[in-house]
Amino acid sequence: MAKELHPIDPCLIKDNTFKLIGTDWMLVTAGSIKSFNTMTASWGAFGELWNKKICICFVRPVRHTYSFMEKSDYYTLSFFDEQHRDVLKLCGTKSGRDVDKVAATGITPVAAESGAVYFSQARLVLECRKIYTHDLNPDNFIDPKIHDEYPEKDYHRMYVGEVVRCLMK
Repeated sequence: MAKELHPIDPCLIKDNTFKLIGTDWMLVTAGSIKSFNTMTASWGAFGELWNKKICICFVRPVRHTYSFMEKSDYYTLSFFDEQHRDVLKLCGTKSGRDVDKVAATGITPVAAESGAVYFSQARLVLECRKIYTHDLNPDNFIDPKIHDEYPEKDYHRMYVGEVVRCLMK
């Protein structure tokens, strides 16, 4: 039987955040239990900003999740054990416009206290309240190699969220 998620202080997360985000990946999810979308991401950050514990994620405007992020006050970041790598691969390569990702992967959506959505199979969930957005501006790229990340000129929007709840197995 799977261990239940329980609330913890985000300061107690012991994972290496570079590995957690860049190697393990995460699902960024926005919307309500009645209508939501999720996508895999491997870019982001955790930290302290404006005297708040925060998480930063990035979503391109072409992604289906983008419209949900724009309409939602809250979003979640869900992290999984390696046994769920196929879930992350599917959610990163298929669009919610074309595929019911929940049905295709078998993950179980759960309504968070804020109304945001996370997944019961996750081992770590960060429930975030959107507090700032910013569109990446190519004029501000100091390293010219960054332009190579955007052959379609579809620059990400950055979302800064205050961590309002952290759940862990």
